[in-house]
Amino acid sequence: MLILLTNDDGIHAPGLAAMERQLQRLGQVCVVAPATEQSGVGHSITYLTPLIVKEVYHGSTRWGWAVEGSPADCVKLAVNELCPQTPDLVVSGINGGLNAGINVLYSGTVAAAIEGAFFGITSVAVSLEFDEQAPFERAARLATDIIEQVLAQKGPDPRLFSLNIPIAALEKQSPEIHCVPMDTSRYGDEYEQRTDPWGRHYYWATGKPAARFADETDLSVLSAGHVALTPLGYNLTEQPVLRQMEQWRFDVESPGEIDKSTTTARPSLPVVRSMRKMQRVTVDPAEVEPEDDPETKTGT
Repeated sequence: MLILLTNDDGIHAPGLAAMERQLQRLGQVCVVAPATEQSGVGHSITYLTPLIVKEVYHGSTRWGWAVEGSPADCVKLAVNELCPQTPDLVVSGINGGLNAGINVLYSGTVAAAIEGAFFGITSVAVSLEFDEQAPFERAARLATDIIEQVLAQKGPDPRLFSLNIPIAALEKQSPEIHCVPMDTSRYGDEYEQRTDPWGRHYYWATGKPAARFADETDLSVLSAGHVALTPLGYNLTEQPVLRQMEQWRFDVESPGEIDKSTTTARPSLPVVRSMRKMQRVTVDPAEVEPEDDPETKTGT
């Protein structure tokens, strides 16, 4: 089995290295990850700049590929260009920090797994609760055991999963694995106001999770110290609403020819030249030209 391993914390992240070591139990691992940290970039991809790719070595052994792009870029490039064949499994992580609740929508870690699912490949995003001394090796061992059992039970169709591991679960002899939905409650809206050395105010998002839960979701089981395994999808169509909309009828007329007289014309060259003169006056009053200079007149 060929496994594509990526992340959003960057090619040198300890969680990536721990996951690579453990995944070798399941098959050959191909590492393609961002050259620098890409946390919170969501599903962004690179269009307007080239994707620079460099081989990364550990001693004389090639470790993987570093891509100057997003996690989604890494998966797209790996599947199309860098992997020796189409991967059988995509794993994204281990991320340093949970990706649960609505954070799924912001996460570069989850986006990389979703990109793998676009290709029809079973993909798993793995995230570990943030801790200064995060036990990535233990988390990777647990995550690999869970992934192996997921592959054995999921059926023949490709699937997409988000796996979140709290620190408390790693301290238990037999961690509980809960298959739960993603929590859609809004949280993390609080900001802490601070002041920089020049007296300017700025804001830092606290990202505090919700404290109360009406139903069992990824956030509720994580708060109880259990592992959360969530099946995800990427079709954002609201199917019940779409079925209602099939009965809608619209009565509109053709807009006909566009009346060009009502469109906004671009500024003429003299106006642009005049604006530049005004900018020079603002920057350095000494450069103001006499009022009777024809170049300063706008014609209005």
